[in-house]
Amino acid sequence: MKEPGPGESGTLGLRERNKLEKAQRIKAAAKELFTELGYDSATMRDIAHRAHVGLGTLFNYVDDKRDLVFLVYIDDLNKVQQTAIKGVKPRASLLEQLVSFFSHLYEEFASNPTLARILLRELTFYHHGRLSVDFQQNRLRVVKSIEELVAAAQEKKHIHTRESAATIALGLFFVYAGAVRLWIADDNPNVKLGLSRLRKQFKIYINGLGPAA
Repeated sequence: MKEPGPGESGTLGLRERNKLEKAQRIKAAAKELFTELGYDSATMRDIAHRAHVGLGTLFNYVDDKRDLVFLVYIDDLNKVQQTAIKGVKPRASLLEQLVSFFSHLYEEFASNPTLARILLRELTFYHHGRLSVDFQQNRLRVVKSIEELVAAAQEKKHIHTRESAATIALGLFFVYAGAVRLWIADDNPNVKLGLSRLRKQFKIYINGLGPAA
């Protein structure tokens, strides 16, 4: 990496600080207006005005409102996922590990259900946009975390199946994706109740629907 020349370090630092401050104002404004007005009513111009930046400046950070939704959540989601995987107990059953992992996401979404509904609705088919690659990578990290838990359970003979850990993990993610959307649609989503329902669905998936031994 090239060392900054005389006088460059301070200028670069100021430029980066200004860029970061604008990004934080944009995220805060988008979060406030999406919560107050809803996704459909909040306009890019409204958000730029609330953030005290020009509309052109806003488009330097995002391509559209979908990008903005993910921009609001990206840092929090990454932190929550890191905390979630660290909180998983290695000796717990796969079922308990899964519920523990996803409890962190449920709690995050419950802190602002209105914004969470927008996130889960708008980003279901989010494949185009400046931040869409980051979003896809974020989702893949979640699936990969599940896959690692499944692989560990297979290695310990806690579960018995010929299917690959990757295939099982994807199915478990689908269970979560449906369950969390059904839960967040409640007027007052209750984390404890939501996780209880999720646990039940995971248990059915893990145990299978074959005849009892």
